Amino acid sequence: MSEVDYALHQKVQQVSNLVVRLSEQVGSVSGQVSAVEANQQQTRTELQELRDEFLAFVKTAQLTANVQRAETRVGVIQDQVDHEFGHHKTVRRTAVGMLQAFDLGLVSEDNVRLVGDQLMIQTPRYWLAPALVALASWSADDRTLCEKAVEEAFRRSPDRTSLFFALVLRRQDRREAAVRWLRHYLIAQDPAALGREFAVILESIAQGAFGLAGRELLDSTLAGWREQLMDSADAQQRQITRWREEIDSLAQPSAAAEFPRLAQVSPQWPQLDAVLGRARAQQAVLDKYQAIMAREFQPSERLEDAVDDILDRLVSEYDNEELPLRRELAFNHAVIDHGGDLDEARRSADADSASYDETLDYLTVQTTAALNPAAIGTSPATQRLAVAACQEWFLQAHAQFTRDYRAAVPQDVQARFGTAYTVAARTFQLPPWTGSFTQSLADLERSLSTHWDQHMGPFIDSFAFPWAKKATPLALVLFGILVVVGSFSFGFALVVALITGGVWGLILHNGAQAAQRLQQNARGILASAKQESLHHLRAASAELTDWNAKLRTADGVEPGCRELIQSLATATRGGASPFEGRTVSKEDNAS
Repeated sequence: MSEVDYALHQKVQQVSNLVVRLSEQVGSVSGQVSAVEANQQQTRTELQELRDEFLAFVKTAQLTANVQRAETRVGVIQDQVDHEFGHHKTVRRTAVGMLQAFDLGLVSEDNVRLVGDQLMIQTPRYWLAPALVALASWSADDRTLCEKAVEEAFRRSPDRTSLFFALVLRRQDRREAAVRWLRHYLIAQDPAALGREFAVILESIAQGAFGLAGRELLDSTLAGWREQLMDSADAQQRQITRWREEIDSLAQPSAAAEFPRLAQVSPQWPQLDAVLGRARAQQAVLDKYQAIMAREFQPSERLEDAVDDILDRLVSEYDNEELPLRRELAFNHAVIDHGGDLDEARRSADADSASYDETLDYLTVQTTAALNPAAIGTSPATQRLAVAACQEWFLQAHAQFTRDYRAAVPQDVQARFGTAYTVAARTFQLPPWTGSFTQSLADLERSLSTHWDQHMGPFIDSFAFPWAKKATPLALVLFGILVVVGSFSFGFALVVALITGGVWGLILHNGAQAAQRLQQNARGILASAKQESLHHLRAASAELTDWNAKLRTADGVEPGCRELIQSLATATRGGASPFEGRTVSKEDNAS
């Protein structure tokens, strides 16, 4: 009997050692599972960061590629322009040079005529070439050739030829003849479809190039055109829309870096960001147009210099054949200016698309001279007068702009939380919680905390060890041992039941401890996430207060901006014309 007890004791000791070893292994596996879970969470975080960095890299690379392609296209298009229309530059440079040669008397008439003849041969179909032949013939007192050359230039481009000779005659102080050419030009014009050369008229008024008689003619003509076109609501609306696009383009970039928590948790952030960016445009509008209106203009002291500048603008204006290339060139320059952002570039190019039309109505010419003077070849002096002439449209566009962004301020700014978290290889999805900042911060924190607790509890409880499920098989096995083995030897059955129950119970105990550790880990992770959510909620609330203060500051510039626009109505002297000009001193002395 003692031998049996000793052998049984040995078996029990072996089983106990196995149980201890198994317990150690279970503990080791539990630690490894926790380490794997931590590594998995770290890996997910690093992968997310890597994904964000990759997407940012791809976007940057795309923008850089767009800029590089645009720079290449600019070079290609410019070469194409130079190849197809470069020969016109020689004629353009020669035009004013020929007039100045007449003034100085340093070039012989034969050489002037030779140059004119060569350019006529080298540039067929170009209107300026026969005009230069006419100038050379006029200098040589060859009336017949001069008349033939004028007729040919007029046939090729009636409008530009009329303006060219009006300015040339004015330069030579032939006042009556200059005004006749000017009247001839104006009578032939349709105010709803003016050629691109009409910008020279605005420049002439700003420079006072045509003197008193010419200014009176222009005043009456342009006033009639304006009155005629202002009867069209569509025409006025096009100008208001153009000015609205100008103001919209001055909206400031995203302020997400200033309000990171608000941008992260508020569904209304896109509206908040757009409203603040537009409100900040008030200062940009004020600064830009104060600078334009305060810019000093020093008129030329000599009539010849003033007219030469205008002639340069007339003869250097793009031909209609160049416009498609110039339009594409403008778009690619916009791509470069906007750092490769094609949408912004296209929006910017579309806003100025009218500048590259073959014909423009008089109101659009005014607006284009005010918003993009370089596109039609006018000077800052003309821009200043054009801005004043567009005061009514500018004011309406500004009022609409202000009204729209003020109306877009969200009345109910909310915070929303509903992030997913990985805990012990499981995903905890916090159901969406939405709270309104119209409530007190304490109420919001209480509501969010309760929301977390309601959904954290069941998730943490799901890690609890299922004693009932795990203990039921043990009870059945023990019962079977006692019934089956006990029928032969109840004492032996009791010993076997105790050993089996002890081993199985120890395994269940270790499993329960592992489950408890998982629960504690899950509770810690979710408690930290909960506190982070509450912290983000407080930060977003503070940032919303800061956002409101900055909006009030930005919007506070609006009265000053509106006052500046209203003052444009009196920005020009006299008021007889939207482009009131001066009379050059030479004419004053002569008269």
